Amino acid sequence: MNINIKCEVMGKILVIGGGPAGFFAAIAAAKQCEDVYLLEKNDRYLKKLLITGKGRCNVTNYQPLLNELIEAVPVNGRFLYSAFSKFMPTDTMDFFEAMGVPLKVERGDRVFPESDKSIDIANAIYDKAKLSGVKFLQCRATKLIMENGGIKGVETEKETILADRVIVATGGVSYPQTGSTGDGYKLAEKVGHTIIPLKPSLVPIETREKWCRDLMGLTLKNISITVIDLESYREIYKDFGEMLFTHFGVSGPVILSASSHMRDAKAGKYQILIDLKPALNYDKLDLRVLRDISEFSNKGMSNALTKLLPKALIPVVLRLADIPFELKANQLRSEKRADLINILKNLPLTFEAFRPIEEAIITSGGVSTKEINPKTMESKLIKGLYFAGEIIDVDAYTGGFNLQIAFSTSRLAGEAAAESLKQ
Repeated sequence: MNINIKCEVMGKILVIGGGPAGFFAAIAAAKQCEDVYLLEKNDRYLKKLLITGKGRCNVTNYQPLLNELIEAVPVNGRFLYSAFSKFMPTDTMDFFEAMGVPLKVERGDRVFPESDKSIDIANAIYDKAKLSGVKFLQCRATKLIMENGGIKGVETEKETILADRVIVATGGVSYPQTGSTGDGYKLAEKVGHTIIPLKPSLVPIETREKWCRDLMGLTLKNISITVIDLESYREIYKDFGEMLFTHFGVSGPVILSASSHMRDAKAGKYQILIDLKPALNYDKLDLRVLRDISEFSNKGMSNALTKLLPKALIPVVLRLADIPFELKANQLRSEKRADLINILKNLPLTFEAFRPIEEAIITSGGVSTKEINPKTMESKLIKGLYFAGEIIDVDAYTGGFNLQIAFSTSRLAGEAAAESLKQ
């Protein structure tokens, strides 16, 4: 999928950005327009797509109900009503299966290719664009050309490309090594669009507790978390699944999802409570601990919990419960056992900061939805200019929803741009 075509062509529709949104916009436009060009600054397409889902590509979320799909988008979800209505997750699945990529649905309704290879998704998108007649250009767009309040083309580092319609689908600023360096925000801002301040979304979290680094690399499965706003003492999020300890704090699916609900990045504002045994209530967990204590009655507490917890986690739990490691299990008093149970059900972490936006899966912020027509994705300020994908100020939870936003908004933008040429 190397790019080797020079920018020497004029086209009616020009799409800026060689990611999923750019490709879907070009494919949709090419159904009605013969002159569709896709402009990408890098020498390879779909680079960010290839690393999504740890290289497996969580392509969408099997959510057949429109309202529930919108609820998975905490930032400007209602703006996507028309885009989702016209291209739902089932349509995304049909697209890839029609291109010969079998899909599977996993926990949380996450959809992946059966092969577990993101390259299969990327190849399907690229092949469809080629079959649709999309033409490829390699240049970096530097300026949108305007005339009488409408779009006329794009200036690049090499030359000027004239176009009757331009679709900006350049992505955000997360994972800049894949080409997401924020070019589209600059292009939009220069022609008068408001850019909502950028911040990370679906991002790992730095914690105040330094013991996380002692657990670096430890993955916890089948745990639940509760996020508390310590200023209002209100529960703002709850989830079940998998998480990971890192040298700076925590990451993993439930943590990334939680970050979407933590809109204020002030240190100390949030507490994350981890329930290490969500399948057991307090009484049942107490019985389980009593059973282990009985079995290891003459062992130190650091050995008595080996059947209950990962080895690396035991010292942390005992320290937080203020239980000496060497204390014999049969000497554990009932009140200290209650402290232990409470820590097992409410292992506390304090929010310190989000990791840098470059490490985020999604960029929150972008072109203001107030300046985009939700029924067409066309700019309300500039005739013939459209936006699609992550550049728009919408972002969703983890689980395939953000790729679905890219597919739905770009499909709508491509179709609307092509249809407008007929008028």
